[in-house]
Amino acid sequence: MATQLKGRPGSTSSQEKAIDGVYDNSYDEFGPGVSKDGGNVIEPPADMIRAVPGRLSVWTLLVVVMELCERFAYYGASLMFSIYLQKILLQSKPQAVALNRVNQFMSYATTILGAVIADQWLGKFKTILIFASLYLVGLILLTISSADFSIDGGFGLAGFCISVFAFIGFGTGGIKSNVSSFMAEQIPLGYKPTKTPGVYEDSKLTIERGFRYFYWSINLGAFIGQLICPQVAKNKSYAMAFMIPAIMFFVGIIVFVAGSKRYIKKQPQGTVLTKVWRCMRYARKNKKEGQAHWLDGALGAENVEWNDEFVIGLQRSLRACKVFLFYPLYWALYNNMSDNFINQGLTMKRPEWLSVDQLNVVNSLVLVISIPIFDNFVFPLLRRCGLRMGPIARITTGFVIVVCGFIYVTVLQKIIYTKGPYYDFTGPDVPVGATNDISVWFQIVPYAAVAISEIFASVTGLEFAFSQAPAELKSVLTAVFLFTNCGGALIGLILAIWGGDPQVLYVFAAETAVLGVMSVVFYFCFRHYDVALAEQEQFHS
Repeated sequence: MATQLKGRPGSTSSQEKAIDGVYDNSYDEFGPGVSKDGGNVIEPPADMIRAVPGRLSVWTLLVVVMELCERFAYYGASLMFSIYLQKILLQSKPQAVALNRVNQFMSYATTILGAVIADQWLGKFKTILIFASLYLVGLILLTISSADFSIDGGFGLAGFCISVFAFIGFGTGGIKSNVSSFMAEQIPLGYKPTKTPGVYEDSKLTIERGFRYFYWSINLGAFIGQLICPQVAKNKSYAMAFMIPAIMFFVGIIVFVAGSKRYIKKQPQGTVLTKVWRCMRYARKNKKEGQAHWLDGALGAENVEWNDEFVIGLQRSLRACKVFLFYPLYWALYNNMSDNFINQGLTMKRPEWLSVDQLNVVNSLVLVISIPIFDNFVFPLLRRCGLRMGPIARITTGFVIVVCGFIYVTVLQKIIYTKGPYYDFTGPDVPVGATNDISVWFQIVPYAAVAISEIFASVTGLEFAFSQAPAELKSVLTAVFLFTNCGGALIGLILAIWGGDPQVLYVFAAETAVLGVMSVVFYFCFRHYDVALAEQEQFHS
């Protein structure tokens, strides 16, 4: 049954619906005043003075814990790839960078496949389990391929490629596109009264909190994995270091399955992409003069498989896709942490006990510490001061922060080349493992800068994808957002041929300059989205 859109009282025009619907939280599958658990009201209560985020349920947290274990496995293993490829599999710096970027490409290229399988056929829960099983097989194969008997038998590089590109790449892609939206679907939609009169829990704020803590779990898992696995590889063996992520991920699967009977599992919607295509084709054929949006031609259609709420949601989704077009440039810079940052650290002085790839823990540690601070103090303080940063403002802030971090990285790389004894490492007498006279601790700043940028750009992107899509397209739009990382990996793969010294300096400078310019373009292209959100909240209050 079609439901009434939230918006201006008495508003009926498609233009007003489109504006008011830009940031609607996809209540379309519920009737007015009713939530899926019967405990919340959908419309803002008349006596509401202030909205606050609610607590996350145990079942939501089980999904979060599973993601923590999966990210432990992914980052704990992939962090070692750059050095493992160079030290054990005897690949050059550019070759190691290229293979690492192929891994990143595969991990995100398969997100669309996972989303389509979930939304059309199996549902999110079953899809996550199937891809998790593939993932686990890949981790076990990676462990076997890194054992001494595999390396000595010539299976090391082949085993690495098969396990990482086929199994782990497909597995992580299929999980990524579904697990964050599955987590958010465990949060009842609407407004719930608290013990304080006039103060209500708002599911929009709860979902924001859910995505922040989901991202927090990602980085807690990454922090622990990055702290443990490189040390095990350094002091024991790579086979043992890769085995630990496999064990951890197996535990995560068990935790996830434990909540099976209590999860909210939305049924797959069938051929949702066909539904989208038919809706778009109908809108084109029935386009009228004066329409605010070309899809308005599909509004009010009779005897069709969609309703007006689906059309408005599809409009929001297409707007979100325009926003996501800028993300590959962000990810191109971000992905340097897994290879070019490590290669930079290998040219710097460091303590004997430190494995240079472990500096990635700075990124994860800053996120683990900062996300609760932003959630409990920074963002609530801004809201109390009447300054609630909209999604576009937050994303732009994240882009600007990472640009500032990479200005630092570029200058740091130039300084490394001015230090002796090997300068830009191009002389004929440069030994393996050569370092210049500059401390690796200078790398802490860019790792921390990228972390803060993620709170604004990456977390907001996930939340934005979930909130803009109609119920049938939540996994698909989340997958589209994650697929932008695939674009970033592709940019990095192309630039990998300049991943050696001293060309990497120009790679850093070019990436920084391009994203700096595009950040300005991004803000001026999409800032009106935040204006629409502010208008919507004003009407609701």
